[in-house]
Amino acid sequence: MTDPIDAHVRLDTHPTHPSAVQAVLTGSQARVALTALEAAGWSVAATDVLVLARIDHEEPYWAADTAQHLIAEGITVEITPRLQEAIDEEWTWVNYPMPWLTRSEIREVSSEAQKIHDDIRNGHLLIHAHAHDGHTTIAVGTYLHQGGKSVYLHGEDHLRQVADTFDSLASALLAFEETHADGTRPGPAPLTDTERAAIAARSVFDVTASKPDPARREPETVPVYLADAGDHDALLDAFLDKHRQFEKWRTWSDETTHAIHESQTLRIEHVHETQGRETAWTVAAYETPVSDRMWHLTATSATPAPVLQNLLNHLADGDGWDTVIGVPVGERTVTTATQPLTEAGWKHTLTGHGIRWTSPDGQAGVRFDPLTAQAPQSPATWTICAGPDPDRPTWAITASPHTPSSLLADLSESLAHETGTRQTQPASEHRTRLAASLPSVPAVTTGRPASRSR
Repeated sequence: MTDPIDAHVRLDTHPTHPSAVQAVLTGSQARVALTALEAAGWSVAATDVLVLARIDHEEPYWAADTAQHLIAEGITVEITPRLQEAIDEEWTWVNYPMPWLTRSEIREVSSEAQKIHDDIRNGHLLIHAHAHDGHTTIAVGTYLHQGGKSVYLHGEDHLRQVADTFDSLASALLAFEETHADGTRPGPAPLTDTERAAIAARSVFDVTASKPDPARREPETVPVYLADAGDHDALLDAFLDKHRQFEKWRTWSDETTHAIHESQTLRIEHVHETQGRETAWTVAAYETPVSDRMWHLTATSATPAPVLQNLLNHLADGDGWDTVIGVPVGERTVTTATQPLTEAGWKHTLTGHGIRWTSPDGQAGVRFDPLTAQAPQSPATWTICAGPDPDRPTWAITASPHTPSSLLADLSESLAHETGTRQTQPASEHRTRLAASLPSVPAVTTGRPASRSR
């Protein structure tokens, strides 16, 4: 029996890149682990720190594969809970151009594209010229370590493939220029956003021991509209775990996650890494999977967690997004939506924008704009917000005219009677989890929802 290797590898999500993975090495024989990681495509980013950054955004999967090989070699491997969550995550490519492929077959295509990318990056594949065929990038190059084989490449990032091979460089260039005479450009094509992000993730960075957070006071109980935003990513994850009628989709850019109801008539879009007054959530409802949108609302990233939780719970309650279209928004609808505020003593005033209900402390308000109520796609007939200045709110929810009055009444009830917590020192921040993913699903603000892909 051989002695165990004194090497420990801690695998974790990358500090700045959405899907990349970092490995921190310790132990007197850490060099053994470093050599194994480099052989598996990991790049050194700092002393005893390596990074796996791919253009197919499959880093968690390949990190788990690496871990298995390291363990088999007698190296101790630790996988952090957040990386394990990314490894276990199930997701679907949206609008994948080869929908007949299984998930494992899609990964094989992406892996071949990754090999091409790595060969170009490492100088093994020299690109002579590139062009654009109206849909994607094509290029011609020569492998310097395969007997000078020349290839014709088609596609970008995870979809790049070898479309043809040539026995000589001259024949490859001639064929390429004949086909793309007007659009041929010398050298490789400009880097894609995905390629630039991978390069940035592999760049040298300092790894310092995390400092403990400064002493915090106990969170104080405040009206729900003054509560902390909390972790919106965690809220969405918990919602999807509990409500299986919603299917999780993510876009290639990994900036956005979609939750789509099984009926295909409700779509929830969450944009990660937003801050403050930036729109982080969009909800859109449709009468049928192929009809125009009935209503929609948006919420900024600073929206308090309890308010957002209330909204998600309402959407999960049967057909809580149903409404009547084609009927003007009347006094009865407004009264139903705001009755909890009136009963709780919120001040009711007329303003230049319409009707406003203001909380007793003046820190929150609900506004109805009758001038926009007759335009079905108006983005802000209803505005729910908090902050001392209603024109520059701390957070806001906006809703179109036909947003269900029951949903608005639920939100009003929450604002009027519920409480939440707020950290007082230091000021709490909205922290978003580094999620993980190129052509994206049509935005929820389009006229109809995207079809379900395999």
